[in-house]
Amino acid sequence: MPGHVPPRSAFLPAGGCFPASPRCALPAPRPPPWRGLRRGRGTWQARSRGCLHARSRDSKRAGTEPLTWKVTSRGARRTVRVWLKRDSGQYWPSIYYVMPSPCSCMSFNPETRRLSIGLDNGTISEFILSEDYNKMTPVRNYQAHQSRVTMILFVLELEWVLSTGQDKLFAWHCSESARRLGGYRTSAVASGLQFDVETRHVFIGDQSGQVTILTLEQDTCTLVTAFRGHTGGVTALCWDPVQRVLFSGSSDHSVIMWDIGGRKGTAIELQGHNDKVQALSYAQHTRQLISCGGDGGIVVWNMDVERQETPEWLDSDSCQKCDQPFFWNFKQMWDSKKIGLRQHHCRKCGKAVCGKCSSKRSSIPLMGFEFEVRVCDSCHEAITDEERAPTATFHDSKHNIVHVHFDATRGWLLTSGTDKVIKLWDMTPVVS
Repeated sequence: MPGHVPPRSAFLPAGGCFPASPRCALPAPRPPPWRGLRRGRGTWQARSRGCLHARSRDSKRAGTEPLTWKVTSRGARRTVRVWLKRDSGQYWPSIYYVMPSPCSCMSFNPETRRLSIGLDNGTISEFILSEDYNKMTPVRNYQAHQSRVTMILFVLELEWVLSTGQDKLFAWHCSESARRLGGYRTSAVASGLQFDVETRHVFIGDQSGQVTILTLEQDTCTLVTAFRGHTGGVTALCWDPVQRVLFSGSSDHSVIMWDIGGRKGTAIELQGHNDKVQALSYAQHTRQLISCGGDGGIVVWNMDVERQETPEWLDSDSCQKCDQPFFWNFKQMWDSKKIGLRQHHCRKCGKAVCGKCSSKRSSIPLMGFEFEVRVCDSCHEAITDEERAPTATFHDSKHNIVHVHFDATRGWLLTSGTDKVIKLWDMTPVVS
């Protein structure tokens, strides 16, 4: 059924808009009526491919707050820029660096001020930013992939640089010597990458909908398992190292929560988007998941509730409520002299039912269904008003989000969209 994922078996200062360059000030746009979120600190009009990253701590330089992100256009601009918040409250670019190839992804570590940039030619370029964020010093290059780099992670504790590329290769390098330590060939192009330092588990989501878990050693890796629960490609991954839960977003409009630490193989669906989920971020201190999608929605999920796993859909040749045959059950249609009916499934119990026996719809938030879905009549009567209480809040970002970064210390969320605008949101009204 559409929208269903079968369970797995196994943030303007007063004054307006921030300019895209020191010579060009854009007019302040009329603020749209944001729902739920406090009106933001600013927006940037830029040719952005969607990759951005914010510093998670205050700058040591008084009066400035660094914001690091990558700006590219379709082939022409290949610059990496550092934006600083001035005393006027506006962000202005302090420095930029022209790369030899268009940028595709980046990773910034605030403790070491190490900036890793993935390029379309497969190279990973590494820089160190000065303490005042007014200088970028090239450090080294990694010849990591044969084609575009899709994801980068820098692991400070192990001095590793993890990456994936369109060549279907996951690789990890030593950040001190730039030597390749190992690699693993995935079945499809990887589109999500997360790492757990404690267990050295790496999670790779790919465009086939599979999530692969590997254990990394210094120069070898071991396949642990692979999860399949999405009917579309995995577009984003997010890891909670405390609860040991992995979240995966997909082009099938859903988010799945995988219970890794519980070792129960539980997979819980979260249905709250009308388009593909393209970015995920997690607030550990409040146990809230932030998901953003192509529909422009920002959904804040409360994960501090006891959620239920969706049941498996049962197979049957006739309605499991009224025993009417389905249209492929020729024998029962002939015997009962009745025309077969279309098969549906109740989202609460999983039984195969006909349209007459499942004429009601209801939201089931504890099962992840924030929108009304089909349920059989008996289940509809059993669902109480308390069980229909929402466990997520919905907000309209007014643009198709492709990438997010959440700063938990300030409660700020950065979103980058296909409309070439980067927005900075104050999420404290809803993430607290």
